[in-house]
Amino acid sequence: MESGRQSYISVTGIVLKSQPVGEYDRRLVLLTKEKGKISCFARGARRQGSILMSAGTFCFGTFRIYASRSSYVMVEAQVKNFFRTLAEDVEGALYGSYFLEVMDYVTRENNDETQLLILLYQSLRALEAKNLDNRLVRAVFEIKTVMLEGEFPMPDPGKGYSEGALYSLRHIGESRVSALYTFTVSDQILEELEKIAAAAMHASLNHKFVSLDILKVMTG
Repeated sequence: MESGRQSYISVTGIVLKSQPVGEYDRRLVLLTKEKGKISCFARGARRQGSILMSAGTFCFGTFRIYASRSSYVMVEAQVKNFFRTLAEDVEGALYGSYFLEVMDYVTRENNDETQLLILLYQSLRALEAKNLDNRLVRAVFEIKTVMLEGEFPMPDPGKGYSEGALYSLRHIGESRVSALYTFTVSDQILEELEKIAAAAMHASLNHKFVSLDILKVMTG
């Protein structure tokens, strides 16, 4: 078999996309610690009883793959977190889908995307937390994403942002990604952070995200 002549590697990451191919296969896009963003085929993943059935959107795990002529091929999936709470929460799933789409847009193959992978993982976990407002999670995610991309436009002091909002912004910038979601803010500061995040996303990425349009319609 073709796979028998290949060198297998293990990658750890999150599935950003899952699309059906043919009758039983899937095409997956993963954000990985070792290879950045990669595409791979999971042959037979939609066949009942396949060891790859668990490899779907949102799942975090370790995946065994090999390189074929045109793409990677997945042969094993060890899923460590399915983010099941998001699957049962429509609003959380909408926010999560937006986060996945952003990461799909900003990451590249063979880049060191470790910090963005950690940010995505922690952000999905934050969406599952009962004590955090999803709007705050989104604002923090957007701000930190742009900061990690190295293109964050600092807000204009003349716009009248409060000290609380500017302090929160500095906290986001200085915090380790793994310890990012450790605070809450007032409604006023949240609205200011949302404005800062929206301006930063527009200035740095200026991209239309389909899942964001759906999120806006569904959540008002």
